[in-house]
Amino acid sequence: MLADDHETRTARSLRHTERLVRLCPPPGEGRTVNWSAVERELCLTLPADYKRLVETYGGGLFAGVLRLLEPGCPDAMYDLVAQRTEREEILTGLWEAGEEKPSELREDDVELVPWGFEEDGGHFLYWLVRPGVEPEEWTVILNEGRGPLWESHPISCSQFLLEVVSGTTTSFYFTDLDEVVDPEDRNGFVPNARILGR
Repeated sequence: MLADDHETRTARSLRHTERLVRLCPPPGEGRTVNWSAVERELCLTLPADYKRLVETYGGGLFAGVLRLLEPGCPDAMYDLVAQRTEREEILTGLWEAGEEKPSELREDDVELVPWGFEEDGGHFLYWLVRPGVEPEEWTVILNEGRGPLWESHPISCSQFLLEVVSGTTTSFYFTDLDEVVDPEDRNGFVPNARILGR
């Protein structure tokens, strides 16, 4: 891929983080992360928009329901690296028990990397990582928390978050937020630092 193409895709993905910041102001408690160390541990390069989200917000809860995982969180449930390992084990167990894989995961050498989850239903949000596909082009794929259904969105994680917070999402699992989220939480973010009391 040409450097200009990569820069264009990166800039496009970062536009969504800028719009999200205007709609959902960060708490001023972003993070400094050694991304090189995290990416070595994961054996992959993470999307620029995800890095910007973590640096701006830290991990935490958007719109009262959608949790952004972060590397280095002291609680493994909210840690990006720990959840990658845990989700791999859980999904492998489900598929070995006979649950059907979504068609996207039947391709060779694809993998799932979790980046978020929905608090109440336990729906996990993943990046669908395909060989030769740049991180800025990864698809968001959602697995419902208590069932076999999957939902695919060919957008970045920051665009997915923006659409959930703004109420424009097409995701079945987030279209009724106004019925379940307090209005004051709709455009809010609560950082893990506050939730975990650290």
